Amino acid sequence: MKALTAAEMREVDRLTTDRFGIPSLKLMEAAGRAVAATVRASFRAQTSRGKSVCVLCGKGNNGGDGFVAARLLKADGISSLHVFLFATLADLKGDAAENFQLWQELDGKVTLIGSEQQWEKAWPEIAASGVVVDALLGTGLQGPARGLMARVIEDLNRLSCDATSPGAPAILAVDTPSGLPSDGEAAEGPVLRAHATVTFTAPKIGQLISKDAACCGLLHVRSIGSPAELIEEIGRSQIRWAGPEEFAWMPLLRAADAHKGTYGHVLIVAGSRGKSGAAILAGLGCMRAGAGLTTIATPDVVLPMVASAQPELMTEALTSTPAGTIARVNMLDGRLARAGQGKTVLAIGPGLGIEPETQDFVRGVVREAPLPVILDADGLNAFAGKAELLRQRKSDFLAVTPHPGEMARLLGTSSAAVQSDRARVAQEAARKWNAHVMLKGFHTVIAAPTGQIWVNTTGNAALAKGGTGDVLTGVLAAATAQFGTRDWLRTLALGVYLHGSAAELRGPQGEDSGVLAGEVAASLPQARAALIGRIRCGG
Repeated sequence: MKALTAAEMREVDRLTTDRFGIPSLKLMEAAGRAVAATVRASFRAQTSRGKSVCVLCGKGNNGGDGFVAARLLKADGISSLHVFLFATLADLKGDAAENFQLWQELDGKVTLIGSEQQWEKAWPEIAASGVVVDALLGTGLQGPARGLMARVIEDLNRLSCDATSPGAPAILAVDTPSGLPSDGEAAEGPVLRAHATVTFTAPKIGQLISKDAACCGLLHVRSIGSPAELIEEIGRSQIRWAGPEEFAWMPLLRAADAHKGTYGHVLIVAGSRGKSGAAILAGLGCMRAGAGLTTIATPDVVLPMVASAQPELMTEALTSTPAGTIARVNMLDGRLARAGQGKTVLAIGPGLGIEPETQDFVRGVVREAPLPVILDADGLNAFAGKAELLRQRKSDFLAVTPHPGEMARLLGTSSAAVQSDRARVAQEAARKWNAHVMLKGFHTVIAAPTGQIWVNTTGNAALAKGGTGDVLTGVLAAATAQFGTRDWLRTLALGVYLHGSAAELRGPQGEDSGVLAGEVAASLPQARAALIGRIRCGG
């Protein structure tokens, strides 16, 4: 799905009414319903403890969405519900005014806040609530939040930072966090740090790639009635959101007569003394993501550990250096070339180490391999300061998967510079290297040499753990083995989506800090099943 600017979103809304006959009031009702559903589904614990839900409404359509959500939540049995209006009644117009009236007809009370003194009086009740719904500014914001609104955002951000406290409220933004520019530019004023955002119809560019995109928290994109083809018609950006509908036409379900050869044979070159786990995790990710066959080529000194870790893995022993890494001779004597015969895709990098001889080996493999190549981890470090060599290769298909630090080393810059404009950095690198670039991190950016960009929003803090990147390498290789390179950008985006979704669905219950990379790999079949379910249900 294309990401939209604020102006494009307004045009989509207008045409939805003018061309397709869906009244704007009906769109607002659907938007408020999506907000109410998210409160019930995502913040059940906060509302079940008897704490209140506080809905903060502005004067525009964003506030109208908030009035709808409040009405539906009250009708659903949430009795402790408080609405605060940051405007006068005379400021309310159109659909927002009509939904305010419907709220009042339910005996809904409204507290008017027009000054910092009134805000300070209301603050104790808001700070003690279970859920705060931000329906203040929306995507129509022009310029920075100032005055009272800036004060409100700054105070709410203190609550947001205290979210790890059992008593702190959850903050849900309606359409977009207040203060966040929609078009990707840097915010000039404060931006509300929401824990989740429900945005409507399509994601906004600023929610995906701006430096403040993390203020959205977990991003939910909900259809409210605008046809998908209208989004494609109006959107002009090269940026797409990797939502479930993007994978609807991929053969995720397997045919009854399928066999292991149908789904490819992956060769993973990985591991060294002390880092055999990286090879194992990449292999687990590959198998759990659906590759038909998985072979790990690894130094002979660690092969017993890799081979005994999982009986389904096949292995190839490579000559090792005295340090326990892969020796250069494996390129020279044709051993690796023989291991690559009959394989579908090559993944190289996890746990290889940074021995100079091994880095020479990696550069030689990338240069000579005829297969599609997934390059990660220590494989990327072999090109630090030599990234121009990435273009000098036989394969037409190379995907690199750097985190910001690895990207900085490839480009000879700093992580801060990479993070300051992630989409542009990934896009330019993809063109320069004629490769697909996956810049990992919050909202992983997947860029193609053509300039197209996809942004993935699945995943959570469970991925902030060693080994999860190795799992991703295996997942990307497995996706390539199954679905090929004809639409490789989509295939790679699918791998990133499933990896992030697996982190969200990981087996053990509890706090994300204790999740292991192997548990992310184990959840991959569940993630694929969940994706199929979402596609069947229309997202």
